[in-house]
Amino acid sequence: MTRVDIALFNGFALPKIAALIEIFQKANALIASQGSGRARYDVSLLSAAGGRIASSSSVFVWTESVESHRGTTDRHLLFIAGGAGVQQARRDERLGNWLRRRHPFSEIVHPIAEGRLLLEAAGLPSRYHALLYGSNEAHELYPAPLFGEAPAAVRTALRIVEDDLGPELARQVAESIAPQSETPLSSSMARGVAPQVSEKIMASARWLEANVDRPISIDDAAQVAAMSGRNFLRRFKSEIGMTPSDYLLRARLNISCRMLVESSLPVDKIARRCGIGSGGQLAKLFRKYLATTPTDYRMREEAPPSSILMRARHGSTTQSGTVSER
Repeated sequence: MTRVDIALFNGFALPKIAALIEIFQKANALIASQGSGRARYDVSLLSAAGGRIASSSSVFVWTESVESHRGTTDRHLLFIAGGAGVQQARRDERLGNWLRRRHPFSEIVHPIAEGRLLLEAAGLPSRYHALLYGSNEAHELYPAPLFGEAPAAVRTALRIVEDDLGPELARQVAESIAPQSETPLSSSMARGVAPQVSEKIMASARWLEANVDRPISIDDAAQVAAMSGRNFLRRFKSEIGMTPSDYLLRARLNISCRMLVESSLPVDKIARRCGIGSGGQLAKLFRKYLATTPTDYRMREEAPPSSILMRARHGSTTQSGTVSER
């Protein structure tokens, strides 16, 4: 049995956590359907005090208290949620103390986005899957598409399933995960990418995608790629086909397109959560790049009612921001 511990807090971002749970539960279901024995993964949702906690999209989940949760001699994996509530959660000593106790016994310690701040507050390092970013292409069952459809935590979970249960079952799990909807911006971004993109530049592109809600400088993105600012700008444009600023703007517009279709949030709130500042600025960008308005786009593309997890996909609270090339 592999124990999958997922640390949550009030204001955690739900979508990636929901994807993780779905992967491990789907793997268990496939094992059962093949008559291969008992479930392989036991997923526990944990919080400092336990009980009902709210995600940033106001979906409630039930959790165990970290104090009541006892480790076992089984293999343990630890995922730590991200989300706007992390700033308050990092001040909770109960959670920090539990992370310090659990960390040495966890084979993988994988923070999601802002979850790294919880580890930093506890003075602990991350511990990722040793083979996740290796060069063995035969094992790259679920390579991350260009624009954020396979977050690192999802890739980690699929890699774990592949190692444990084999590539065929892992492929079935991967295929069961609903893809995000296509938008005009996601397709244009894909067309602009060169056939061969270095790992460093790809890592910086994914970092830009993951931080659309924040003020970002090119120096920050260059540090992710471990390059000087000038070299990073040259390499990024050569390999991706656009400047980092253009890439970030398209990433923000892409997320806003998805939120317009997959949520009922007001346009102004979507703009702020996508780092665009205001509904008026978002409307101006829509008219420039998509020849429409956010409201018209929503009316034209609006999907039929879907699951609550899909509607909560982009529920995390964010702040506006811009990118500056300096």
